[in-house]
Amino acid sequence: MIDLPPAIPAAHCTPPDGPPHTLLLASEPQSAANAREFARAFIGYHSTKAPDTHVDDVVLVTSELVTNSYRYGAEPGDMIRVVLHADDLRTRVEVHDPVRRTPRLRSASAECERGRGLVILDALCVGLWGFGGRPFGKFVWAEVPWNN
Repeated sequence: MIDLPPAIPAAHCTPPDGPPHTLLLASEPQSAANAREFARAFIGYHSTKAPDTHVDDVVLVTSELVTNSYRYGAEPGDMIRVVLHADDLRTRVEVHDPVRRTPRLRSASAECERGRGLVILDALCVGLWGFGGRPFGKFVWAEVPWNN
């Protein structure tokens, strides 16, 4: 007869308090609204002392990055990942998508209704944004400082 090791007791995993740091979205227009709700809930829970202007700025930056991702960084059926981190000085927003093409800042045009997302991002994040590669795509990040 074979002696088996004693059974390992089951680990009890407790879910994290509040909204998670990551949200997975479909590549579609509705995802921008879902990302805005996620960002507002995340900041409301994890940065309770953040000024309302900071919350609004994070929501706008998140919306712009997700909109750029589904318009230029993903195909229908692809997934977009939003990752948020917050502390008492800033909130970091990352949006991951499967396309390696990097974003580029364009001059705003009175004739064109698009192309202002990165201009808004640059203004709200005071130049604290960028992008990086990952094995299957890229991520665009932005750090939104608290505006006390």
